[in-house]
Amino acid sequence: MKKDVKAYKGFELGAIRPPSEARSLLLRVTRNCPYNKCTFCGLYKGEKFSIRLKEHVLRDIDLIKRCVDILKESNNKSELNRYERVNKFEKELDKNFNRAYKSALSWYRGGMESVFLQDANSLIIKPHDMVEILTYIREKFPEVKRITTYARSHTVAKIKDEDLRKFKEAGLNRIHIGMESAADEVLKLVKKGVDKKTHIIAGKKVKKAGIQLSEYFMPGLGGNEYSKEHVLETSDALNKINPDFIRIRTLAVTDKSPLAKDYEEGIFTRTNDEVMVNELLLLLKNLKGITSTIKSDHILNLIQEIEGVLPQDKEEMISNLQWFLNLNKKEKMIFKLGRRMGIISSMKDLYNNSKRLRVKNIIKKNNISINNIDLVVDNLMKRYI
Repeated sequence: MKKDVKAYKGFELGAIRPPSEARSLLLRVTRNCPYNKCTFCGLYKGEKFSIRLKEHVLRDIDLIKRCVDILKESNNKSELNRYERVNKFEKELDKNFNRAYKSALSWYRGGMESVFLQDANSLIIKPHDMVEILTYIREKFPEVKRITTYARSHTVAKIKDEDLRKFKEAGLNRIHIGMESAADEVLKLVKKGVDKKTHIIAGKKVKKAGIQLSEYFMPGLGGNEYSKEHVLETSDALNKINPDFIRIRTLAVTDKSPLAKDYEEGIFTRTNDEVMVNELLLLLKNLKGITSTIKSDHILNLIQEIEGVLPQDKEEMISNLQWFLNLNKKEKMIFKLGRRMGIISSMKDLYNNSKRLRVKNIIKKNNISINNIDLVVDNLMKRYI
């Protein structure tokens, strides 16, 4: 692991955050991903991992605090006036002050209730550094209700229970873990760097510490060859963990990703929306004895209505999946294309005449048919990666 030893260069922002953290302040603790070998993920390929100095993260927090204080003092003044009121010395002191100010403004507007620690695996830093960062956030912003971060199962499984409890006491409320799959064959083929047993150990450790846990399931990751094992092993692992949230992240693959090469070599064959909806159906039917909240909170997901709390909302979610599977081929094509183009956002939109007409005109103009719709959808989904 490489640690940043250079001088502080100002406020930093990482590449991504979960959709559920859209209103959170983003604080960069590490840069990129320390593992960076998953074949389905191209986000950090070619980028070096490094740990930011704790002191630099604390300075980011101080900078955001100064920005927030300026915003509070300005009350109902316009944004332009707010920014012009910033002392010239402040702008010269921190080269990236503008970036920090914009982050603070967005956070201020959103209510300043949550903070997300970036990038892909922030819990890899020294436990005492994490505790100090968490404590400092709480000291500077006592109004914050939630602090969250991404983490790998492999990393969490190695963290001492005592340290996880310290994270909880210092203010870490939620950990997002990309399970993706719990089928060992699939995990091995996509070079996830973890196995089912470790997924379960890590998930249970987070729950034991009293920290909320979000686990991510990726429909389509097992290809057509391992679709059933992908779902059944994942549902079994989730049943053993009982995470607070199970979040759906539909697989989308860019042409340059390592997984695309696996498709070319015949290790996997691409699934389509029908297969992935059937995977979700099988997953839901096999989630038993748990109280997790299912969230379909990503633009890549075909059906947004797959949301609810287990077990009480299970049948309704199953019914919504079955709704799609019961559509005829032409209706499925309209729904899939409309959804991927952002014209259709819900099940009921399929019956909106103006939206249907827009989609049907696109189908006619671009010679889209039942035979090529899956290829069209694959290409459209790449826009969101």
